[in-house]
Amino acid sequence: MKGRKRHLLVDTTGLILKALVHAADIQDRDGGRLLVESLNLQDWPRLKKLWADGAYSGSFEDWLAERTGWTVEIVGKEPGGGFHPLPRRWVVERTFAWLGKFRRLSKDYEALPRSEETWIYLAMTGVMLVRLDCAAERIAA
Repeated sequence: MKGRKRHLLVDTTGLILKALVHAADIQDRDGGRLLVESLNLQDWPRLKKLWADGAYSGSFEDWLAERTGWTVEIVGKEPGGGFHPLPRRWVVERTFAWLGKFRRLSKDYEALPRSEETWIYLAMTGVMLVRLDCAAERIAA
């Protein structure tokens, strides 16, 4: 497989709810469909809205509303150029940065997409353990 794409469903704090890795020749909106189809929708009864970048606009928005009843808010670039952190989109970008700190996820080392998904979950477990430890220290102090 030449190249991969990672799709992450994260909560508002950036913690991963679901990860999907697939070949890079699949469009983002189709990868988004694969991600949603892999969910057990009964596990997410409070989920009503997704934020996504422009690659998910169009048919994905309509499909998602029809299939799940969820809405998608497309976070577009601001006019004028230059760097501006986009509202809500920085949350998932920060999660990708956290994952990039793990050597096995910094490059495309894994032979199978499923292996890479497993490493993503293991890395996020490490991130969550560090957060729990910091929280426990604050409580104990």
